[in-house]
Amino acid sequence: MFRYTKLTLLREIGLWALALVFLAPFYFLVTTALKPDSEMYTTSALALPANPDFSNFVKVLTATGNSNVVAGLVNSIIITAGSIVGLIALGSITGYVISRSTRRWSKAAYFLFLVAIILPGQLGAVPLYMGARALGLTGSAWGLIVLFTGMLLPLSIFLYANFFRGLGTDYEEAATIDGATKTQIFSKVVFPMMAPATGTVTIFAGLIVWNDFFTSLIFLGGSANQTLPVAMYYFIGSLVSKWNSIFAIVIVSMVPILALFLFAQKRFIQGFSGGLKG
Repeated sequence: MFRYTKLTLLREIGLWALALVFLAPFYFLVTTALKPDSEMYTTSALALPANPDFSNFVKVLTATGNSNVVAGLVNSIIITAGSIVGLIALGSITGYVISRSTRRWSKAAYFLFLVAIILPGQLGAVPLYMGARALGLTGSAWGLIVLFTGMLLPLSIFLYANFFRGLGTDYEEAATIDGATKTQIFSKVVFPMMAPATGTVTIFAGLIVWNDFFTSLIFLGGSANQTLPVAMYYFIGSLVSKWNSIFAIVIVSMVPILALFLFAQKRFIQGFSGGLKG
C-alpha cells in the first residue's frame, strides 16, 4: 500500500522545481515575443509585458521573399511528413526481413546499416548533390523527401530491426496456420504491434528533418521550396538584435514539432522503454 511520506513530498517539490527550470526558457520566449519595442530594453526579462503586442507574430507571418516564413512552414511540413511516411514504410519492411532472416547476409546488412548511422552525412554532400542534380532532385520538395528518406533509412531500419528481434514469432506462426500470406502477416499482424517503434522513428526522424538547415540550404537554395530553417536564417539575418521578433519566429517554428511530439509521445516512451529492456 502506498504511503505519502515526507520523502515523497520532498520528491514532488524537487520535481516541480526541476519542471520550472525546464519551463523557464519557454517563459522567456513567450514574454519577450509579446513585448513591444518600447518595453524590450526598459523592463526586466522576468517581467510580463504590460501591453502584450502580437505585431511581432504578424510581422513573422507576413514576411515575403526569402524570408517567407509561411511558405517555409508549409514546405517543411510537406517534407517532414513525406520523409516520415517513407522511412516508416521502407524501414519497417527492411527491418522485418533482416530480423527474421537466418542467412549470413542479414547479419552483415545489419552491421552495414549501423556503420551508415555512425558516418556523418556531410562526407558525401558533394557527390550526393551531383547525383541529385543529375536526377533532377534539387530545388524540389519531393526530391528532398527522397534524399532525407535515403539518408535516414539506416536509422529507421536499425530501430525497427531491434524491435522485431525482441518480438516473438507466436502470432506470425498462428497467422500462417490460418492461411495468411506473408504480406498479410506483416501488414495485419506484425506492423500494428510495432506502434512503439513507429512512434520512435516518427519522433527521431521528424526532429532531424524539421530542424535540418545544411541539407535544405544546399539542395533547395534559390528555389521557391525552401524550408522553415532557411527562411528563419534569412529573416533573422535582417533583424540584427530585435529579440522580440526573433523569439516570435522561434515560437512559430516550435509549434508544429511540439504538436508532433505530443501526438507520438506515448508510443515514443513505450519504444524507449522497450529498447532499454531489449
